[in-house]
Amino acid sequence: MSKALLEVLARALVLQPDQVRVTPQSREGLSVLTLEVAKEDMGRVIGKQGKIIKAIRKVVRTTSGAAGKNTVVEVVSR
Repeated sequence: MSKALLEVLARALVLQPDQVRVTPQSREGLSVLTLEVAKEDMGRVIGKQGKIIKAIRKVVRTTSGAAGKNTVVEVVSR
C-alpha cells in the first residue's frame, strides 16, 4: 500500500509523472522505498527546506506503521 501511495503523491507533484518510479527494498529490518524522479522534478519533490519530502515521508511512515513495518523513503534522480 505504501508503494502505491508514494507513487500517487509523487505523480501529483511532478511535471513528468511518467518518469516516477518507486522501488521497494528491505534493508536491516527496514522497508526502503526508493523514489526515482526526473532530475528537473527533484526540487518539486523535495520542496523548500525539505518540507514536501518530510511531509511525504511522514504520511508514508504513518500508513505503513499500521502494518507494523518501519518504512524509509529515499529520493534519487533519473
